[in-house]
Amino acid sequence: MTALIIVDVQRDFLPGGALAVPEGDAIIPVLNRLQARYPVVALTQDWHPPDHLSFASNHPGRRPLEVIDLDGIQQVLWPDHCVWNTPGAALADALDTARAAAIFRKGMDRRVDSYSGFFDNGRRHKTGLAEWLRALGVTEVHVAGLAADYCVAYTAADACELGFRTVIVEDATRPISAEGFARLGDPLRARGVRIEPSTRLEPS
Repeated sequence: MTALIIVDVQRDFLPGGALAVPEGDAIIPVLNRLQARYPVVALTQDWHPPDHLSFASNHPGRRPLEVIDLDGIQQVLWPDHCVWNTPGAALADALDTARAAAIFRKGMDRRVDSYSGFFDNGRRHKTGLAEWLRALGVTEVHVAGLAADYCVAYTAADACELGFRTVIVEDATRPISAEGFARLGDPLRARGVRIEPSTRLEPS
């Protein structure tokens, strides 16, 4: 069985948002069309406390996109985004969520970021997504959403490592940096992740 995992399609990642992904809104019609083809649809949602240590604002003198060492992990500092219970953390208004069987929130521990839908970046905490998928009999996942070069890539890499056949849906994701995502292509494929347009996918 195949599941569609829609990663972090939230207001703050759309044009005009606090951490806007270029053309992030362009994937929403694709996602809405795709969902009917899948027996299982799950969403992830970035959900940060206001004092999250990935926010540049919580490091005096630091600016967004600087990289620091955070408890032994290289951390990009971001603008404040997806702060829990704020409008920017809400799922995109245009995203059809009626078919979503579950929403998995991530990034709630202020001490560590959480790009992947399965683990935080330090792999200290699980979200429960893998266990939920296995309980449903899912063996393959197709990953879409935002942003391709961060949360989508990390989610896909972890899915593959956890034993799921894994595909990134190329036309249903957008990167923060096109060059950054291009550099990830070969390493992801080396792990076993496929990158395919939705027209070439046949969910089972």
